[in-house]
Formats: sequence, structure tokens, C-alpha cells
Amino acid sequence: MFCGNIKLINTDVVIVGAGPCGLFQVFELGLLGLKAEVIDSIRAPGGQCTELYPDKPIYDIPAIPVCSGEELTAALLKQIEPFDCGMHLGEEVRVVQPSDGNSFFVETGQGTQISSKAIVIAAGVGSFQPRKIRVPNAQEYEGQSLHYRVTNPSEFSGKKLVVLGGGDSALDWVIELAGTTDKITLVHRRAEYRAMSNSVKQMRKLVAEGVIDEINNAKVTEIRGKNGYVSSIAIESKEQGIIEVGADHLLVFFGLAPKLGPIADWGLDLNRKTINVDTEKFETSEPGIYAIGDINFYPGKKKLILCGFHEAALAAFAIKQRLEPDRKVHVQYTTTSPLMHKRLGVEES
Repeated sequence: MFCGNIKLINTDVVIVGAGPCGLFQVFELGLLGLKAEVIDSIRAPGGQCTELYPDKPIYDIPAIPVCSGEELTAALLKQIEPFDCGMHLGEEVRVVQPSDGNSFFVETGQGTQISSKAIVIAAGVGSFQPRKIRVPNAQEYEGQSLHYRVTNPSEFSGKKLVVLGGGDSALDWVIELAGTTDKITLVHRRAEYRAMSNSVKQMRKLVAEGVIDEINNAKVTEIRGKNGYVSSIAIESKEQGIIEVGADHLLVFFGLAPKLGPIADWGLDLNRKTINVDTEKFETSEPGIYAIGDINFYPGKKKLILCGFHEAALAAFAIKQRLEPDRKVHVQYTTTSPLMHKRLGVEES
């Protein structure tokens, strides 16, 4: 199993997932003097907050009235700087095996090998990919003028957009981009929307004002253009037949297809696409493996970042107790504890 030409990394905890909960887990472990290595298949930290909704406002982080997904990620990265965690991005965990009774051997698809005393799964919805549009030539335009997420809203300024979807993401971006583009056409396969009622109301108002166009009970049948750049979209409408709409960019929001990926093969007690945990330690059915955030399940579970932060704190104390079973783990406050100040790099006054 161990490759002689690959350096084995030794750490206290491996965290699978670099979203907000995974990053905060680094902080809570660091306060207790535990070192972590973070692994994520996405190539940037932040999870869904930066991968799918970097500019969407978040209002329910304690003491922060509003921040974007990118701003929250940046703040969490700043917060964990004192703890010098290892960050392995763009890598997927492929192997998790118990080793010598009290530790685990972890290996990624890129060959990174880590020995750890505990594992925390903070993988959000698991390994997820956007559901793609089923049009024969769609791949020709991906990455240039066909988008499944918005990373740079300014690139659509003054452009013609066609937005597909009827959920929160589609309507949120229609509302956000309205007035900054040359034209927006919203296309949905049904007349009813799955988005929040207030978003639907805002969208309807924009349609009534002529700011955006709306085509319901319709689907895209062809993307027209060349060299990866869209020029128009062919849309089949139940009421109007085939319509051709000019477009510079096509934004597709058909939702995500979440998959547990290799986690499903780790022998854990699963609840559909989530992992069952207890509410004292947030430990899975496998001793030494914990799960926090959207990936876990327990009675009363709420999929909120705030709840994931709470779970990370309790999991950290449980891991500390597991690693040092003969010592009582005391709660120390960052306001007054010299030890906490030392770990945080705070100078004593």
C-alpha cells in the first residue's frame, strides 16, 4: 500500500472537504493543539460557497450582517492561518483504511498519502456536478460561452444572455444581472417555478417592466454559433413553436447531481446520501471517523452553515479526547487563556 517514492504525511486529523465547515474544523482543532490536513476535489477552498455562489449574499453568519461566499471563505482562511494546515486541493480521497488499530491510512487519486489519527468528513453534498444541458453540441461551448456557474458577473455586462432553469440559482442571477446586460431571456420548461416566492415576484416585475423576457413551457433544442461562442439559441415552446433568440452567453441552472463518490464505499452507516452520526461527538459508525455539515444526518438535522460550525466544535473536543483518553479535555476561552493566545499567535498585553 505504501509507495516507497512517496513521502507519507503524518498528522492528527484528515479533513475531507474545504468548505466553510471544513475550514472552521481546522480552527477548532488548532485551538486544541491538533494539526490537520485538508483534502478537497475542488481546486479552490470554499466548497459550494465559492464554486457555485461566490457572489450570493449570506445573512445568517453570527455577528456578520452580510457577506458573500467568497468573503466568508477568505475570512475563514485568515482565521486558520496560525495553524498552518496542509491543503490538498483538486484531489479526491480514494483510499481510507484502518492502520495499526489507532490510526488511518488515507490516499488520494493523485498519490498523496497521509497517516492520521482521526478523519472528519466535511464534504457538503459529496462530490457534486451541475446537471448539464442535453443538447448534442453543448460541449463545444462549455467554458467559453456556456456556463453552469457564475464566477465573474462583469463578463456579461452589455451582453445578450439566455438563462435556463426555474430554481433559486436561475432566478437569483436573473435578478442580479438585470439592468447590467443588453438583454436577458429566462427559459423554463414549466410555468411554475421552484424558487423562493419573493424571487418569483421580483422576476415577474422585471418581465412586466420589459427588463427581461420570459419563455415558459419550453426547452432548448439547439445552440448555434462557432469556435465555442454562442450566437443564438433555438427554443421549442409549446405555445409558440420554434423560436430563435440571439445570445452571447448561455447560463444553465438545472441544479446539482450530488454523489457520495468513494465515501459510499467506506463501510459507514448511510442514510440515503448522508452519513448517520451521533449528536455528542458527531462520530460515524466507524470509530475515529466523524462527519459534520451537510453530509451528516441525525434527528433534527438542519443544513445550515451555523449548525456545521457547532458540529465542528463538538467534533474537535471528541477527537482530542480520543487522542488523549487519559486526560480530561478542558474548555479554555480565547479571551483569557494564555495557551489559546499562544496557539493563535496573539501577543500578551
